[in-house]
Amino acid sequence: MISREKHDRMANAIRFLSMDAVEKAKSGHPGLPMGAADIATVLFTRFMTHDPKNPHWADRDRFVLSAGHGSMLLYSLLYLLGYEDITIDEIKNFRQLGSRTAGHPEYGEAAGIETTTGPLGQGFANAVGMALAERLLNARFGDDLVDHYTYALVGDGCLMEGISQEALALAGHLRLSKLIVLFDDNQISIDGPVSLADSTDQCARFEASGWNTMRVDGHDPDAITAAIEEARGSDRPTMIAFRTTIGWGAPTKAGTNKAHGSPLGADEIAKTREALGWDADPFVVPSDILDDWRLAGLRSAKERKAWETRLAATDAETRGEFERRMRGDLPEALPSAIAEYKKKLARENPKVATRNASEMALDVINDCVVETIGGSADLTGSNNTKTSQTVDVTPGDYSGRYIRYGIREHGMAAAMNGIALHGGLIPYGGTFLTFSDYARPAMRLASLMGIRTIFVMTHDSIGLGEDGPTHQPVEHLAALRAIPNHRVFRPADPVETVECWQLALESKKAPSTLALTRQKLEPVRHEYREENLCARGAYELLPAGDEAKVTLFASGSEVEIAVAAKALLEERGHPTRVVSVPCFELFEAQDEDYREAIIGKAPVRVAVEAGIRQGWDRFIGSDGAFIGMTGFGASAPAPDLYKHFGITAEAVVAAAEARLATT
Repeated sequence: MISREKHDRMANAIRFLSMDAVEKAKSGHPGLPMGAADIATVLFTRFMTHDPKNPHWADRDRFVLSAGHGSMLLYSLLYLLGYEDITIDEIKNFRQLGSRTAGHPEYGEAAGIETTTGPLGQGFANAVGMALAERLLNARFGDDLVDHYTYALVGDGCLMEGISQEALALAGHLRLSKLIVLFDDNQISIDGPVSLADSTDQCARFEASGWNTMRVDGHDPDAITAAIEEARGSDRPTMIAFRTTIGWGAPTKAGTNKAHGSPLGADEIAKTREALGWDADPFVVPSDILDDWRLAGLRSAKERKAWETRLAATDAETRGEFERRMRGDLPEALPSAIAEYKKKLARENPKVATRNASEMALDVINDCVVETIGGSADLTGSNNTKTSQTVDVTPGDYSGRYIRYGIREHGMAAAMNGIALHGGLIPYGGTFLTFSDYARPAMRLASLMGIRTIFVMTHDSIGLGEDGPTHQPVEHLAALRAIPNHRVFRPADPVETVECWQLALESKKAPSTLALTRQKLEPVRHEYREENLCARGAYELLPAGDEAKVTLFASGSEVEIAVAAKALLEERGHPTRVVSVPCFELFEAQDEDYREAIIGKAPVRVAVEAGIRQGWDRFIGSDGAFIGMTGFGASAPAPDLYKHFGITAEAVVAAAEARLATT
């Protein structure tokens, strides 16, 4: 056990590194690191199982700083514990260009940062996904290889955001007992006291969703220790409300919103040094305290080595499978399984909706890629995300591969990010494309982090029909395509659908969205091609009968319209080619020669998509014709809607001929 005097000095090292870094940067949030330093010190010196010398150890405990504005808490810990990526120079360069110590923790910038946090509540929901991933992998590989905790430090802001309710309800329902949420209950937000805007009893809220809760003095190390010990023995997830003082130790700003998001100022820091008896210069940690922290960083080395011994003693097949999954490599059999399936499709040419084509593809994929974890936001029968291999995950039984997320799109997307971040599993989950609005913050963060999360978005246009404009996505494809490092796939038939699924699975460094139809589509790929044509993002589906005068570009359900329009145009003597565009992002990644060849030299270019024009000028130019939507949809059967809004082969022909007449 650590004496109270040593604990205080170790916690103060966090406080002074944090306040000095914020002061030097002239921006940042010193209050949370100062207030939560005691909690963090107890957690990392007595409980956290991790190894700074082997930071990616698969069975380490995960720590998520959901209240990411308090980033200096995490950076201070990583430096003190001996993580090589965070040096004292990185601490000094807090929030500066090129440093690993960004304003909020960013995944991939340094070992020990488990997820990108900052948008409040996201980290909490990520932690739920991580804790779920731990249980899913434990059910497959057992306690010897997978048996660890997930800790999340959250603030009032995390719990006020609506995503927190979605996340905590899912965790409580699934009884994720190895999830421990540490609530920095300092009762202060940016505007002032939390009571200005909120009077929620957070413990009661968590308890109502099946959590174990406690209220504890967040500055009493013995009480903190006892609470975490109790939480680790619970059969339910636990939330510990630690009453703390924001900016603890600052003589005039502690306990006020002035300590939240601004430097304390040189005078206040000087007084804090005097009040806490800290006489070291800025960015200097006394050698005895640094030694104590570095020893704390080594406390789990024996456990890590014991785990490695257990892994080495595991039978070769199980060990190989575990290591493959944790590397994120796909099974070697996948390409041949997809090739055989594409041959079958070429023989049968089924006319199905792409949501059904996705289910068909998933039945092949899930049989081969055993680490996929499916799910849906209460739309399983509509999203077609469940296959014969994916048995439900239920409270206390984590042997299945399908998660009933409930009507929680935002929580689902963020939990899937947590599953992907944990490693060893590939999550996919479904909802309607229009409800990507609810999931978008997590989709954006998946893109920022560069992780393999797969979002299945069905009912992708006015083609869903009678549910009307509230459910008919119009601007959503453009909105998702606007997210950097996000692959939006809109396949046109079963062959393109399985090719897009393959690309999503192979995309280790970018998330994917599959936009899929409700209505049945005519197949457009009739012959087997070994090459994944969708990998180019856009490809010539049908060449012109002679030197092309018209090029038609289309995605998804509108490719069949372009094919029909080509036939009509060719009959009228206008050589026409059709380019299928399943993925803008992959097209932009091709070399210039390929892009120019696909766009071609035809004097008339027409794009057709049952959404808004934004983004299509890349293919057709500002003077090209666009056949699509200019406003919201309507409630009617899909064929009637396509005629009403003029998204037809005849409309494409008319637009092309009008331009041909002026060329």
